[in-house]
Amino acid sequence: MSVAAPPRQCLNCDAGTPHRSQLGGLLRRCVGCGLNWTVPDPAVAPPRYEADYFCGGGYDDYFLAGPRRFEAGRRLRWLSSVVRPSVLVEAGCAGGYFLEAARGAGFTVTGVEVSRVAAEFAVRELGVPVRQGYFERVASSLRADVVCAFHVLEHVDDPRVFLRAAWETLTPGGWLALEVPNIASAAADRLGHDWPGLQPDYHPWHFTRESLARLLTGAGFQIVQQDTAVFRFYMPAGYRLRHAHRLLPRDWIDLRSSRLTHPRRGDLLRAIARKPHDPRSG
Repeated sequence: MSVAAPPRQCLNCDAGTPHRSQLGGLLRRCVGCGLNWTVPDPAVAPPRYEADYFCGGGYDDYFLAGPRRFEAGRRLRWLSSVVRPSVLVEAGCAGGYFLEAARGAGFTVTGVEVSRVAAEFAVRELGVPVRQGYFERVASSLRADVVCAFHVLEHVDDPRVFLRAAWETLTPGGWLALEVPNIASAAADRLGHDWPGLQPDYHPWHFTRESLARLLTGAGFQIVQQDTAVFRFYMPAGYRLRHAHRLLPRDWIDLRSSRLTHPRRGDLLRAIARKPHDPRSG
């Protein structure tokens, strides 16, 4: 994640592909693949991912062990349903809780984190190895069987550059695990500007199942698994139970189901993709 020219057109489609205004001009949406991007405001400075972001940007629980370890465990179970313990790099590892969980499951881990505050927390408090900086800039010095990026792709200047960096890092047959907000979720449709996953001050890109798949295949990856989850998926069972009267009706309205995952309409879009064993096929 670095400072570059603001997005002007779809990354997947030709420059001449039409795109339409969304949410009163806040976003543009490609009519070809459904990729959305934030219309930049020249009066707003680029975001800084330091203490003010974690304490004032809606991420006040970023370093709280309870919720973050629960979240990490959920993600690890999802990843481990496809991938065996091996060498893993997490891009945008934040406070390091997923690295801690993966290491405990037998992975050899390294994190890359742009925020100095978060990187220092991960090293000091959890003892996990983290390199502070931009993943795209250090990828050429890394080698891994698995690259994970949870809520990173929506922040970067150019997702294609990020995916090329992941490709360079991965061994042939290596795995890429991603999670991003799903702009095509039922809740996003219902809530509009108030949808928690929107965050246009921090997210230049907004993905649908189709646009993410097209981006991944365009980068040479083979998609192995793709689904969505509701925000409630990362809430501990006790919390979900205590707040069921508030949480369940919303999800029922959106999905007509009490399930925590859904093929298309949940708030969070997840994908596991693979670099072919023969790199020439990418």
